[in-house]
Parts: sequence; C-alpha cells; structure tokens
Amino acid sequence: MSTDVAPSMFAALRSRNYRYWASGQIVSLVGTWMQRIAQDWLVLTLSGGDGFAVGVVMALQFGPTLVLSMYGGVLADRYDKRRILMASLVAMAVFGLILGVLDVGGVVQLWHVYVLALALGCVSALETPVRQSFTIEMVGPERLANAIALNSMMFNAARIVGPAISGVLITWIGTGPVFLVNTVSFAAVFVSLLCMRTGELTRSEPAPRAKGQVREGFRYVRRRPDLTVVLLVVFAVSTFGLNFSLTLAVLARNTFGKDADAFGLLSTMLAVGMLAGASFAARAGTAPTLRRCLGAAIAFGVLEIGLGLLSSYLAVAILLVPIGALVLTFSTSAMSILQLSVPTGLRGRVMGMYMLAFLGGTPLGSPLLGWLADAVDPRAPLVVGGAVSLVAGLAAALYVRRSTAFARAGNTV
Repeated sequence: MSTDVAPSMFAALRSRNYRYWASGQIVSLVGTWMQRIAQDWLVLTLSGGDGFAVGVVMALQFGPTLVLSMYGGVLADRYDKRRILMASLVAMAVFGLILGVLDVGGVVQLWHVYVLALALGCVSALETPVRQSFTIEMVGPERLANAIALNSMMFNAARIVGPAISGVLITWIGTGPVFLVNTVSFAAVFVSLLCMRTGELTRSEPAPRAKGQVREGFRYVRRRPDLTVVLLVVFAVSTFGLNFSLTLAVLARNTFGKDADAFGLLSTMLAVGMLAGASFAARAGTAPTLRRCLGAAIAFGVLEIGLGLLSSYLAVAILLVPIGALVLTFSTSAMSILQLSVPTGLRGRVMGMYMLAFLGGTPLGSPLLGWLADAVDPRAPLVVGGAVSLVAGLAAALYVRRSTAFARAGNTV
C-alpha cells in the first residue's frame, strides 16, 4: 500500500473521539448483526417457515421510521447528540435482554417478537438521524465522507463476523443466548461515548425551539431538486431492492433446504461485497457524485434481477459479493451528498428524511415481498426488487440529464 493512500483511507481516525467511537461501535455492531440473524431465524422457527411473518417483523421494526425519523432529526438539531445516543443505547439493550430471557426461558412466542421489534423500531427511528448527524461533530466536514465510508466498513465487517458467529451459535445452543450477547455488546459503544472529550467535538449551533421545524425541513428539500432525486431513488431501492433480510432467510430455508449456518454464509457474502465497496469509498479522494450514486443504483438493479434467476446456492453466494459492493457504493454516495449539501442547522432533519426514505418504505415492501415469496417463489422478490431499482435509477438519470435546473447547475448524469 502506498504511503499516500493509507492516511487518506483512514483520515477520520486522526480524530481521538472518532477512534473511541469506532472501537466501541465495531463491538456493538457485531452483536447487532448476531441479533438480526437470530431474530429472523426465531421468527421462521416460531411461524413454521412463514416468509410473511418475517416481513411483518421487519415492518414493525422499521415502521416507526415513517412517524418518528423526522422528529429524531429535530432532536438532533436541537439537543446534545451524544447524550441522546447514550440514552438510546440503554433502551435498546433492555429490549434485547427481555427477548433473550424469554427465549432462553423457553416461553417466547411470536407476539413477543412483534412487540419488542416495534419497541426497538421506535427507539431506532429516533436514534438513527442523531447518530448519522453526530459523525460530522466527531471529524469535521473535511473528513466526513471518509468517516461515512469507515462507518460502512465497520458495519459490514461486523456483517461478516456477526452472521457467521450467530449461525454457528444458533446451531449449537439456540437463538436465546445470541440475544443476550447483543445486550452486553451495547456497553462497548456506551463507554466510548462516555470517554469522549466533549471539548474536541465540532458542535453545531442548536436550532431554536419553534413550530413547524419538520415542515421546514421538507420545504428545504423540495426546493433542492438534487436532494429530492437522491431521496426518491433511495426510497425505491431500499423499499423493494434491499430485501435481503427477508429473501436470504427464505432462500436458505425454503428453496435450498439449508440450516441457519447457510443463511449466515449468504449474509456474510453480501457483507464481503459491502466491505469491498466501503474500502473503495474510503480510498476515494473526491466526494461522491450524483453520477456515481445513480450508476450504482442501475447496476444493482441489473444484478439483483440476475440473482433472482439463479437456481444454484453457490452461484447465489458468489453474485452477492458484487451486489454488496454496489449497495454500499449507492448508500454511502447518497448519504455523503445529503450531509455535505445542507446547512448545519438542517442536517439532522435532512438525515431524518434520509432514514425515512431508506427505511420508511419497509412496512410497505416487506409484507408485500414476503407474500410474493410465499405465493410465487422465494426468488420472486429479488426479480421484482431489481426491476424497481433499475427503473428508478434510469428514470432519475434521465430526469437529471434533461432537467434545466440541473443543467444550469452543471450537475448532469
């Protein structure tokens, strides 16, 4: 590795506070991915392999984003983000503990999972815009794109390790202990936040309390065609294309007749590709462009359609690697464009809109795709999701190319 690449690839780690954050976050993220795999497998076990039930849990977990993510953005713009994150971690740890105790005790029922998924979704909907907009306070605007890429590298490194560990543990001792491990893992990131030097944070000026602040965020984005295009494509791709939490579990169990470890392997292969995409983003010397964002969406749609047409478990596993790289390229490009293009006082609310677009469609898409997997074929959601992603990317690219507003700004595809 050349000497000029390494510093730029890990530039955000020059910040002491970000180093604290990264060290705690990687531990917590491994636990989070362990729980996600265990939760999907527990739901399939309790429901007798019902893909619709998995879709319902996802809808309950991500549904609160529709209502609460913008209010999370308002909290981020008004209050101390670090303290909000610490309170959120405590709540999420408690929910994981309850589910683990119920499961280990042998009394867990499907409705328990539904209720706890909803509770976790409410906290996550408020916490996520705060966490996303906290990144710039740790590293400053110059290193923001690099920090977002490194966050994705950590997320996907954990996505490689977590599902693999979870699949093995589920096979050996069941899902309950996995939930308890995740509960303990929250302590790592809590301690990292506790140890931060608050004087070194690049704090933004708190937005004053006022009526209509959520509407103000929407009005601002409506006046920005570049941000509107990004958010609409994010909504389409994430609602229908990013369905792997549902489809990979159903494919492994119902199509290929595999166990939890095979499901974990598919998730790991997807994460390997995402980690490769994050590494590329961290090395990139320029800020992500709209061209890169939309190009990744189009290429992802093409490959996901191809994934849905495969009949070999091995072929599916291999193709998930480039698909993962494209997913990561698309999502980090979109997030960087949004964070670097808005005033400081609106960043939390715009990130709330990003999370609304990224996760808010899940309550619609997950049950629909789960039903499609049961009624037609487990591969059908992949074909449909890929087609929707492809059409959305192409339509956005065509609009940008032909739009006079983009032409005046010199921002074309």
